[in-house]
Amino acid sequence: MDDLPYIVDAHHHLWDLDACRHTWLAERGVIRFFGDPAPIQKNYHVDDLRTDFGTIPVKKSVHIQIGVEVDDSLKETTWLQAQADRFGLPTAIVPFCDLTRDSVEIDLDQHLAHSGVKGVRQIIGRSAEEDRKTGTSALLKDPNFKRGLQILADKDMSFDLQLTPPLMQSAADLFAQVPKLNVALCHGGSLSAYDQGSLAEWKTGLKALAELPNVICKLSGFGMFDPHWSIESIAPLVHRAIEVFEPDRIAFGSNFPVDKLYASYEETMGAYLKICDVYTAVERDAMFRAVAERFYRI
Repeated sequence: MDDLPYIVDAHHHLWDLDACRHTWLAERGVIRFFGDPAPIQKNYHVDDLRTDFGTIPVKKSVHIQIGVEVDDSLKETTWLQAQADRFGLPTAIVPFCDLTRDSVEIDLDQHLAHSGVKGVRQIIGRSAEEDRKTGTSALLKDPNFKRGLQILADKDMSFDLQLTPPLMQSAADLFAQVPKLNVALCHGGSLSAYDQGSLAEWKTGLKALAELPNVICKLSGFGMFDPHWSIESIAPLVHRAIEVFEPDRIAFGSNFPVDKLYASYEETMGAYLKICDVYTAVERDAMFRAVAERFYRI
């Protein structure tokens, strides 16, 4: 860590339950694909995030939308920009916007009126069980979604891509058709099963997305899919993703406070740093700082 000037947390969340109407944060007693959210169903502000940093030298951060009610999406962005203006974080804001709507261009412009907004996340896949309920994976075949992605590219905005391994090849086929759109694969593709077949599917999907020069891979969220993760269990996955994308297209994020359910910030980011000890100082600086700065223009 001593060879790094500072770290950019490329994927975290902030929320205020009084500022916006949240969906899963407001649902008490509901177990999610990542477990019981009860311990984090309370406000999580910039001061809470900075306290969680501990000794990890984070100076910039990227907030990713966290599931407010659709009609409150702009309200969330306004609240986040106020936090950034007052407290200096988050450095970049990635809100939700429904790219299939006829009003997508107007909606995006309203978000872009806030200086911290850099891109959009519209989740395509979370887990097989939840995706069966939401049907979000159908976005990949929706011509209106493709149109929205092109509008994002035209506005020089990026797209945060959250999906599961079975959807990665279809996503690669779609995003190949929008070559000027910069895309960040969230959570390394959300691998949740570790049998031979699932690992092979994940590796094939990573390769398909890595063949697109406009895609980077963000590594985060391991605790959501394996609450008992360890450095030994995730190291092969981290190294595989780095091998496929190479260090100049890798960024690390904490996924806090969701991953706080399973480990502290220092344990989480510290694990990534330890795993990456084998890379050069230049490669480490790229993965923990420079790639996120370049991608989110911060």
